[in-house]
Amino acid sequence: MMGIETEYGIAVPGQPHVNAMATSSAVVTSYAGGAVGDRRSRIRWDFEEEHPLRDARGYDMTRAEADPSQLTDEDIGLANLILTNGARLYVDHAHPEYSSPEITNPRDAVLWDRAGMEIMADAAMAATQAGPFTIQLYKNNTDNKGASYGCHENYLMRRSTPFSDIVRDLTPFFVTRQVFTGAGRVGLGQEGRDAGFQLSQRADFFEVEVGLETTLKRPIINTRDEPHADPERHRRLHVIVGDANLAEAATYLKLGSTSLVLALIESQAMPEGLTLADPVREIHQVSHDPSLTHLLTLSDGRRMTALEIQRIYLDAAVALCERNAIAGVDAQTMDVLTRWDRVLADLGEDPRLAADRVDWVAKRGLLDAYRRRDSLEWDAARLELVDLQYADIRPDRGLALRLEASGRLERLTTPAEVVRAREYPPDDTRAYFRGECVRRYGDAVAAASWDSVIFDVPGYDALQRVPTLEPVRGTRDHVGDLLDRSASAEDLLSALRAT
Repeated sequence: MMGIETEYGIAVPGQPHVNAMATSSAVVTSYAGGAVGDRRSRIRWDFEEEHPLRDARGYDMTRAEADPSQLTDEDIGLANLILTNGARLYVDHAHPEYSSPEITNPRDAVLWDRAGMEIMADAAMAATQAGPFTIQLYKNNTDNKGASYGCHENYLMRRSTPFSDIVRDLTPFFVTRQVFTGAGRVGLGQEGRDAGFQLSQRADFFEVEVGLETTLKRPIINTRDEPHADPERHRRLHVIVGDANLAEAATYLKLGSTSLVLALIESQAMPEGLTLADPVREIHQVSHDPSLTHLLTLSDGRRMTALEIQRIYLDAAVALCERNAIAGVDAQTMDVLTRWDRVLADLGEDPRLAADRVDWVAKRGLLDAYRRRDSLEWDAARLELVDLQYADIRPDRGLALRLEASGRLERLTTPAEVVRAREYPPDDTRAYFRGECVRRYGDAVAAASWDSVIFDVPGYDALQRVPTLEPVRGTRDHVGDLLDRSASAEDLLSALRAT
């Protein structure tokens, strides 16, 4: 079980002093599925089951200690929609954010993430048409002025897995996976003041190894313990270290390879001895080295490249799948392993061979062409504009989308699939129940969250909460017939009470 949360960069050309929260709210409320006056725009987000200050290391941070940006369980009146595809579209830290529905595999992660990008593009266009300013959105991670915004991944894990194992075994993977997940960035340092090109837009913003924060003192391993599932059985690993990818193949491999590494950790099948001497320094150094030759120093004194470390993880994942082959390894897992192997081989031979799958390589190719044509150095302002335009989500303007349209950036989804994913939830998670309740009974849904749907219907003295704590219940197979038999929310609640 996994999902992606993406905060989009937002700009109002020629209007630098426009309030970002107000502009982001205009984008969210302008989306056709949640326009003001639409019944679904009245459904609020239920914050009751959110606990952003609960730490996986066994304690809760006090609200007095927390930075205000960490208090995501407070309703401060910003735009917040629950969509019929099971996703959440809202304003977070002055950015419009799309949180995908829960999905069960990396290809579905790509599909509903792509649906979110197209939803955002339409919302920005609608807000521009309705308001006094042009609003532009970017699927990137920094404004190159010191601010960073996230693309977070979420993975459901077994609660029984010691968190210390997760920290030990996942840290080297996160430090080095940017060789194929990095979105590429012009400028070095948090404010991008030093000239150069690096693999990742996020790497320079990580300052500690482990921590609860997400917007300051960012940790490589985030410790938020908010499972949105049975807390006795599950934890939700909240990953904040990744870039927002435009290349669908990069998103696919990011989610697929990380899931396999988590399987290694849960199976206690990780090879020993990969601990890094200084992970924070190394995540910066790996990002700053497009030649991919930087040698990371391990705690035992050995030195290895990021590609060599990634190869160790891949080999361990292959061995785990071979041991489990008697029970069957699905085709998508085998495809992830094949793609992982190929991208490491291509990057090792010549990074340009991966330009159709890896954002930083594709972006670097465009930038190098401009540099050669116009004799530009890395500190040229024009290169920063090219960097930004790569992340523009308008199909006619975004350089990544234009590369994709020309066949130079691999696409895994089809337009027809994306059209459906914009409106409909996945069939195989609880998102199906949430999304279909919003679609069918929107007038009667008072609130919803990952953990529940709350109804306000005649004949009941109080709001009726339907828990959805188990992510693999509420699927089409589980509740599809029940929903089809229920013409109204009252019918649904009566049927649920009778079971």
